[in-house]
Amino acid sequence: MKEIRLGVFGLWRGMAYVKVIMRMQGVKITSVCDMSEERLEKAKEKCGEETKYYKNFDEFIDSGMDAVLLCNYFHEHAEYAVRAMEKGIHVFSECTSAVTLSDCVRLCETVERTGCKYMIAENYPFTAALLEMERLCSEGTLGDILYAEGEYNHAAPREELERLTPGKYHWRAFLPRSYYVTHTLGPLMYMTKQMPIKVNANAVHSNVLEEYSDFRHNTDAFVMMNCITDKGALFRFTGCAAMASKSGYRVCGEFGGVETGRSLGKSVNLVYHSWKIPEGREQNTTYTPDFGEHTEAVGDAGHSGGDYWVVKNFIDYILDGKEPFFDVYRGCTMSAVAILAWRSCLEDGKTFYIPDFRSKEDRERVKNDNLSPFPKEDGSTDLPSAAGKLFLK
Repeated sequence: MKEIRLGVFGLWRGMAYVKVIMRMQGVKITSVCDMSEERLEKAKEKCGEETKYYKNFDEFIDSGMDAVLLCNYFHEHAEYAVRAMEKGIHVFSECTSAVTLSDCVRLCETVERTGCKYMIAENYPFTAALLEMERLCSEGTLGDILYAEGEYNHAAPREELERLTPGKYHWRAFLPRSYYVTHTLGPLMYMTKQMPIKVNANAVHSNVLEEYSDFRHNTDAFVMMNCITDKGALFRFTGCAAMASKSGYRVCGEFGGVETGRSLGKSVNLVYHSWKIPEGREQNTTYTPDFGEHTEAVGDAGHSGGDYWVVKNFIDYILDGKEPFFDVYRGCTMSAVAILAWRSCLEDGKTFYIPDFRSKEDRERVKNDNLSPFPKEDGSTDLPSAAGKLFLK
């Protein structure tokens, strides 16, 4: 394959990727799809007359493409990913893999059966600061990693929340705080190369968000999750949290630690124990890393450069067979953490073991687990969206 024929499904988020793709070699946008006529018209200004434009997914997915970027609604990615792969189309899935454990199983089985390439497009690990933290973890000077933490903080006023929740049954109206977890858990997994194996969590209620319950069901400010990893480390992290500070990350090893503080995409602070300072380094250093030889290529790509890297990783995966870190198994693991963390909140902090989606035995155990907080056709849900008040005495 000399050039990837690429489709983009969902143009609210998808247009940010279109901007990146238009500057890249080896890929061409051949079709886009969105239910909004306005967004389709804007896409025509960017993509030109050679690109095909659709409002119907079935027509779009049959238009002739090698791969698809799924930038549709958060809770519907698994369904459309499976439909694409059944037609032999490679999948780039934005935000999350699945919102039920049964869909996690279905995704893994579809990838294995069809042989299609699947990648979860988690972009936060690929800021300059977090790539530098990954390099420091990998080089070994921090020693074995014992602890890592991450916060994704995205507070917003009522008018912004109303704009982001267009409709009574929009997914954001029902989104539990643990579910939007990839921006915190993803970087911790990528930096440390460790996998979470069990999780517990608690939700914290907000009286301010209670005032918005006429259009949003989630009245929790945040969920704090704790995971034990396959190498015995502890991860502590939020989902999407309504806290005022900026997002931040920290990794602690046996010999030292590194963190962004609250300056995502900018500086890092590297500290070693006084008796474990590597030769040629200071005990305490604060500096601002960049993308080095890739700086020009990254340019003004969104999410502090992360949008460039996930697209590049996907293209390299298809054209060169270079496996991305966030494959279907790690993507589904992040989704399972989000799902089971929420159940932990609903059960007073109970610990849940996370399925190993490479294991047929583990998949068999959860393949019929369809519990979801998102609305069905009749508007009902299996699980509540808020848990912060449940166990207050």
